Amino acid sequence: MRISEVILDVWKNHFLKPLIIFSMNKQELIDAIAAESGLSKKDSKEALDAIVKTVGVTLKKGENISLVGFGSFSVIQKAARTGKNPQTGKPIQIAAKKAVKFKPGKELADSVN
Repeated sequence: MRISEVILDVWKNHFLKPLIIFSMNKQELIDAIAAESGLSKKDSKEALDAIVKTVGVTLKKGENISLVGFGSFSVIQKAARTGKNPQTGKPIQIAAKKAVKFKPGKELADSVN
């Protein structure tokens, strides 16, 4: 089973049951990956940690990541802008920064509806 299929299966079976699970923490995700893939919890944790690290390193280099059926990650540049301090209402300058953008794939988007 490809890693994108495992992620999609975990997503469908564990994130899309709002009446049973309202949110999922890292350990619950590891448990779900282990249950879906047949890997041990230790191997599932190592795989998840490797995925998170690899995604971060790849995006930091300015490269995009595309997982067919799951979605794609990219880095966008947000321009500097003027905002408002919510406590005082005074205008503040918000610096330009890079942000991670995620666009869900068709299978993932369809599974939500």
